Amino acid sequence: MYSRIIVAVDLSNSAQSNALLKTATQLIDAGGEIRLLHVLEEVPSYIAAELPRDLSDRRHAEARMELKTLAGGVDARVEFEVRSGAASGQILQAAEDSNADLIMIASHKPGLSDFFIGSTAARVVRHAQTSVLITR
Repeated sequence: MYSRIIVAVDLSNSAQSNALLKTATQLIDAGGEIRLLHVLEEVPSYIAAELPRDLSDRRHAEARMELKTLAGGVDARVEFEVRSGAASGQILQAAEDSNADLIMIASHKPGLSDFFIGSTAARVVRHAQTSVLITR
């Protein structure tokens, strides 16, 4: 069905991440690529000045290890990517950079603030140039 799938995961919710990855393995073509993506929020500069200099590198390394653990046992080609910044923008950029034909993302039940600000999944859907599959 799809040859390149971006699976945007929130590492703090392993159940959703596992469900997304399982669905992606069912949708990927033989020889296709699943790209597991986690986006770390950037620490504001006024806070970052007080933190150890290598904290960002350590956060990236830890996230990559968690992504590798998540993909353990998956019978498909899986790449791992950790980015920093606004989640929706980084997900869209990763899809463009890898020429993905599907973006998969989990969505939470919207709260009142989501109706005014918009969730990450909603922003991805509004601006994606490719198909988007949202799960709950």
